[in-house]
Amino acid sequence: MLDGLTITQGALPRTVRLVTTARLRESVLLGLVGQEDLAALAEIEGATSNRLLTQMRGSGEVQPYEMVYGVPCAAFINAAFAYAKPREMNRFNGPDRGAWYGGFEIETSLAEVRFHMTQMLAATGVFEATVDYAELHASFAGDFLDLREHPDHPSLNPEKSLGYPAGNALAEAVRVKGLNGVIYPSVRNAGGTCIAALFPHAVQSVAQGAIHRMTWNGSPEPTVERLD
Repeated sequence: MLDGLTITQGALPRTVRLVTTARLRESVLLGLVGQEDLAALAEIEGATSNRLLTQMRGSGEVQPYEMVYGVPCAAFINAAFAYAKPREMNRFNGPDRGAWYGGFEIETSLAEVRFHMTQMLAATGVFEATVDYAELHASFAGDFLDLREHPDHPSLNPEKSLGYPAGNALAEAVRVKGLNGVIYPSVRNAGGTCIAALFPHAVQSVAQGAIHRMTWNGSPEPTVERLD
């Protein structure tokens, strides 16, 4: 599966993942309970949070020992692997195991999330939405499968029904070999580069950056602005 493909070893000092700012907020219930009720609130969250459940006993193909603990933004790292699209594939992960996706450039990250959000709106037939995305910067080191020299690899097919199954098969081979993930040319931003980390421990030095707002006003093409 990996024969003839490039494996890159080195350090990537800064990449950008975008997450909705809703993921950064405290529970809306926090302001409704007193100090004496915080333990009960934590118990409710523990029973309903897939991230916490995965950390305790695993979920799908993700095992508790794979999660990271005691590092900055550990919750964001673990959530990327604990949550995946139900019954759907992404390019390098299936519904039973998430992955950490990011771009080498902010333009690439914006193009990727814009494409997928626009597809979701297209399914409803209504292009009306405003979504704020926060940058999560991360660095990486180690061995990665590098598809930048293989732009015609089947996993990079822009048609999801073709590219995603090939990408998932490739990701399984990458994990078996013990590589940290896949570096690949962006399918949604020509000239851009993406990374898919396939293990939580591969994601390092996570820190929050700027916030970007995408607004769809009846058109499939949103406006994008950086919020100060």
